[in-house]
Amino acid sequence: MEKREGMNAFRGLQYSSSLHEQANLRKAAQHYCYSSVIRKCVGVSSCYLTPNENPYNLFSGKRNPRSIIVRSELAKMGTHEVGYPLSEVPLSSKIRGTCFYATTAITAIFLFMLMLVVHPIVLLTDRYRRRIHYTIAKMWASLTVAPFFRIKYEGLENLPAPNSPAVYVSNHQSFLDIYTLLTLGRSFKFISKTAIFLFPIIGWAMFMMGVVPLKRMDSRSQLDCLKRCMELIRKGASVFFFPEGTRTKDGKLGAFKKGAFSVAAKTKVPVVPITLVGTGSIMPAGSEGILNMGSVKVLIHKPVIGSDPEALCNEAWSVIADALILNKLESK
Repeated sequence: MEKREGMNAFRGLQYSSSLHEQANLRKAAQHYCYSSVIRKCVGVSSCYLTPNENPYNLFSGKRNPRSIIVRSELAKMGTHEVGYPLSEVPLSSKIRGTCFYATTAITAIFLFMLMLVVHPIVLLTDRYRRRIHYTIAKMWASLTVAPFFRIKYEGLENLPAPNSPAVYVSNHQSFLDIYTLLTLGRSFKFISKTAIFLFPIIGWAMFMMGVVPLKRMDSRSQLDCLKRCMELIRKGASVFFFPEGTRTKDGKLGAFKKGAFSVAAKTKVPVVPITLVGTGSIMPAGSEGILNMGSVKVLIHKPVIGSDPEALCNEAWSVIADALILNKLESK
């Protein structure tokens, strides 16, 4: 093949090459740019390539070991958006996850039938709190988690009386948070996405329990949700909020939204902060198919009372944040 002379822009080098060699060089340049981007994304120090350190040996087609190192470092680190590292999930965690869902499904079927039978009585005698339904839900949650992890409670004396309405707030780490909180045996109304109500058995049970529906991106739905919560409190029921709005993906406590604290301030009921520890490591957000070994701690803090939603929000956030920091220090 006839060779032609020319300038080729790869690291400012000038040389004579064939068309085939130029094609290889273009591929190498693309890979070099890709490697540079990866290095920046994962925080690897940027080691500039010299003319002799091309990611590919242009004439032999062999890869430079340095590009392999960058890829392996990326695989080890993962990203904060992923609930579980990119490394291989242990088989035991996958098996435990499968067993967990099998247990919760079988238990839910039988207890849902019980809930269905007593539902007319509940609507006639306890329309707002629905304590019988929450007793059944506590049984479901307790039977589900008992074979897989242990829950330790601290500060149970800080819980208001069962018949006293309150606004409960907590950090949100995992899908397991709902199970854990139901074991407290309090008939507080959760806030849930409307799509979950369509799930067979679980969604139907939530509907009968009086869980408050919410469309997250719909401002009208958010306003209706807060109005419904205030109505329930005035009727003697309690409500439960995850004021972060969603599960944390990096383990850090996010900023609190003020909706829950506005409800508490307007209805003049106490805010009960609760700190959940351990659920995020057992079933990380984004990895709901696995279940790791571990235990869970539930810390119930003293109720906070006030008429200023912002002050209530800041105080509740500080209490939960301090508890998470203290627990982290104690675990070291």
